[in-house]
Amino acid sequence: MAAAKPGPGKKRAAAAKRSPKTDAPSENPSEEQREVLRALIIETALDIAEDWGWYDIRLHHVAERLNLPLAAIRAEFRDGDAIADAWIARADTAMLAGQEAGFAALPAEERLQITLEAWLDALAPRRKVTAEMFLGKLWPVHVHHNLKLITWTSRTVQWWREAALLDGKGQRRSVEEMGMTLIFLSTLACWCRDRSEGQERSKAYLRRSLKRADGLMARAFRARQRFAT
Repeated sequence: MAAAKPGPGKKRAAAAKRSPKTDAPSENPSEEQREVLRALIIETALDIAEDWGWYDIRLHHVAERLNLPLAAIRAEFRDGDAIADAWIARADTAMLAGQEAGFAALPAEERLQITLEAWLDALAPRRKVTAEMFLGKLWPVHVHHNLKLITWTSRTVQWWREAALLDGKGQRRSVEEMGMTLIFLSTLACWCRDRSEGQERSKAYLRRSLKRADGLMARAFRARQRFAT
């Protein structure tokens, strides 16, 4: 007979045993202290979400687990979505980190693969919860989140271009951005469901998508050049 699933009360009690306790925040914390506190809040929220799901997280649970007043959470994050944004932003930092020598000499297709893999790998330890974050942003009733997601996608693709050292101009840049947006979103959708080791299935999907797009771009611009002459 299967064991009964523990209820929220038991989950909370069990998780509390492994939760860090913090000292009361000082009235004028240094920037370093604030960064430490923000990191603790993010990690604690993610820990809770691993047990309950991201949609069911409540910030008073985070405050309780950290032994902080709720106002201390509010001072750092306006809401749970801001915590999600801060977590996902770590992937941007990983993607924009310096690359090994010789990176600039690689084909654009490889540079795009390397940089987006770094982005995905940064979120991989919390893949399930991260997928729930994105799903929450897509709910039809969350119109303000839907609009923010559009802006976020555009901004992330722009940084992906920068990280991959793409310098396309004019019409070529516009076509590249449209293609990259489609590849980014479809790869992210694949990654959110990917349980393969190291998310290899998603990385293989990305590799195929980039190779296909590279071939299409090459044929399109060759045809354009022939037409122009």
